[in-house]
Amino acid sequence: MTAPKYKRILLKLSGEAFKGNSAYGFDPAVVSKIATQIKHVSEMGVQVAVVVGGGNIWRGAEAAKNGMDRVTADYAGMLATIINALTLQDALEKIGVETRTQTAIDVTKVAEPYIRRRAISHLEKGIVVIFAAGTGNPFMTTDTAAALRAIEMEAEVVLKATHHVDGIYNADPQKDHSAKKI
Repeated sequence: MTAPKYKRILLKLSGEAFKGNSAYGFDPAVVSKIATQIKHVSEMGVQVAVVVGGGNIWRGAEAAKNGMDRVTADYAGMLATIINALTLQDALEKIGVETRTQTAIDVTKVAEPYIRRRAISHLEKGIVVIFAAGTGNPFMTTDTAAALRAIEMEAEVVLKATHHVDGIYNADPQKDHSAKKI
């Protein structure tokens, strides 16, 4: 087996990636498949950090358009990401992958608080780290959180998985019809 190209990666999973063909929520078979793929990458010696979205459960910006206070709506979205993180953590642990969930908002009954040095220590030990609750700030997307956590974790690459894309492209194929699969 050849050595992996990257030592440490950050995988951004949109909430939509969890739902499969369902209208909302998550598809257990899809979550299991994602967990298995993460396990294979981790077993190659790659340190894996994951940022999860929550759009399969809640979209703060849409709730705000319907009259909900935007800050409150965004905090509800952060809670949705925690649900997804715990769902992924459970799927990973069921297949023997040691995992920690860290959150940007305080929910110590179910996850560790985000502490950069602790997250790096986990990664160095081969533990998969899942980051939830975005940056902990309203008006910020989980894509923003992925970029921030990737920099903080010194990840060599950010990979993004979403519901409607069937591979890795050089641009968003939903927006750029000339996008090519890498």
